[in-house]
Amino acid sequence: MRSVMSANAVSCTIKSPVALQIGDAVSDSSRPGVYITDITLAEPVNIQEISFKNYYTAYLTVRLQRREDGSAKWVTCLRNYCLMSNPHAEDGSHDYFSIYRHQMLTEPDNVTTVRLILRQPSSEWLNFSIEEINIHPCAKEDSERDVPAWISTLTPVEEPLDLNGLPDPETVSSSIQQMWALTEIMQASQTAASIGRFDVEGSYDVKLLSYT
Repeated sequence: MRSVMSANAVSCTIKSPVALQIGDAVSDSSRPGVYITDITLAEPVNIQEISFKNYYTAYLTVRLQRREDGSAKWVTCLRNYCLMSNPHAEDGSHDYFSIYRHQMLTEPDNVTTVRLILRQPSSEWLNFSIEEINIHPCAKEDSERDVPAWISTLTPVEEPLDLNGLPDPETVSSSIQQMWALTEIMQASQTAASIGRFDVEGSYDVKLLSYT
């Protein structure tokens, strides 16, 4: 029995594999074709992923003990998952595998115990198991944790702006209209003045025109 907790994995205790022997365990010395490994979780977990390294296991079945309405119930979430395409050959015998939540037959929520059932029908291999077992939980829904700090400093759209110290918008608008009208009057006055300097009692002064 050993306790395991790697990065991003839950704390758990992996028990030693138990062999299922067909026939008389004393007189039948043949290698067992099935091992069962129980993994006890420190607390109920919603599982996102089960990862491991294979060691000559051909097929994997996963059963879960879930806490439901105060009682524990066993369910099968994975059945005869193929780890080696040919139990008699090396392919897949040392590969890394990940079983994800969406691949499971039932939702792996509130899980307290994971039971791994390993099968190897071939007599080519003296031993088989799975190693480096890690159980990863679902990410917790914490929106504040995932939001960058700079976003929190932005002013929400629905939050009224602080207008203290700024002039009244209506006063500013009225002043702008007055300035616009004054500008129009000044431009008109400049045009009249530039024309009027050539006008002497309703007629043009020829001398003034000749000097321009």
